[in-house]
Amino acid sequence: MICAACPRACHTDREYDKPSHGFCKMPYNAVIARAALHMWEEPVISGENGSGAIFFSGCSLRCVFCQNYDISHDGFGKSISEERFIDIMKELVSKGAHNINLVNPTHFVPFIRGALEKYKPPVPVVYNTGGYDRVESIKSLDGLVDIYLPDLKYYDADVSAKYSAALDYFEKASEAVLEMRRQTETDIFKDGLMQRGLIIRHLVLPGNTAQSVKILKWISEKLPCDTFVSIMSQYTPCGEAFKYKDLRRKIVSAEYDKVINTFFDLGLKNGFMQEKTAAKTVFIPKFDLTGV
Repeated sequence: MICAACPRACHTDREYDKPSHGFCKMPYNAVIARAALHMWEEPVISGENGSGAIFFSGCSLRCVFCQNYDISHDGFGKSISEERFIDIMKELVSKGAHNINLVNPTHFVPFIRGALEKYKPPVPVVYNTGGYDRVESIKSLDGLVDIYLPDLKYYDADVSAKYSAALDYFEKASEAVLEMRRQTETDIFKDGLMQRGLIIRHLVLPGNTAQSVKILKWISEKLPCDTFVSIMSQYTPCGEAFKYKDLRRKIVSAEYDKVINTFFDLGLKNGFMQEKTAAKTVFIPKFDLTGV
């Protein structure tokens, strides 16, 4: 496959089971590091039983502070066939997963689309992404994905280039989010769990509340005021974060409070907030090929 799955559009040839020369270094077949019930998403996603999280290896970004560095940067994981991927989804459903949660799927969209066209789980499919998606890829998932869970990490190009090696991050992510909202115009819930809809995530970074304010302002101007926004306080220095002065520490209460106050000042109505106790490495999953 000549690849243009993510905005980098490397156009490298991704063979089925061999590492590629593209930005993500991944083959066409999905590479997975973990597939298990996961309790640490938003309550409307995790519920009581857990979300059926499938963690993909590789990434279209290079976030210097990534908590999943071993799989996103170093590529730890196992290449699987389409048939095995379908079986993994079925196994998670049989364990009681409230949904199938595709974590960091951007660079495997062609593979995922092919599998979902053959097997649509009886529970919602969640597209859980860092946000750096091609709008064309998102359009190709219309009718296959039920819930979109994108990050909006940065607003300014110099910041996204510095921390994630993506100068055009907000340009591409904002286009993708608007398409996600078009596909899931109305949020649907059953028994307290989201069945269809959009939740925009934003991780507050230390020393970077200006990015948070700009992103919330954009949401208030471009999307309905009842759009769900998850404002996360869980930042913990990981990966290469200690090379950057601003990122060497956790956020302080004043920074998080400023962002929360901005959320309300802008008239946004639906949100998820976190306690500062969420900023612990204990919440990072063990990537040991469980369920793969």
